[in-house]
Amino acid sequence: MAAMGPLRVSESDVVRDLDAILLRVQAGVEVVIERDAQPVAVIRAAAPPRRTISECIALMPAESTATIDPEFAQDVEAAITAHREPLEPPAWD
Repeated sequence: MAAMGPLRVSESDVVRDLDAILLRVQAGVEVVIERDAQPVAVIRAAAPPRRTISECIALMPAESTATIDPEFAQDVEAAITAHREPLEPPAWD
């Protein structure tokens, strides 16, 4: 399936139906807002917040036996792979 290009909309379309535009952005669509057929702004979904390794380590309970050894990256990858379910169930569930 080919990747879709950005959705191009006029200023008046954004003003008229901002909610619909934001729903498209939330679904992963990049939106280019145009004035007189010229791009003025681009709206795309915000990047999810990310934690550094040191922040993750600081969140571990004091009694944790976790260690950062040469296999740490493999352990993290295995944990991520084992938990691919969404953090929050979709609204339709």
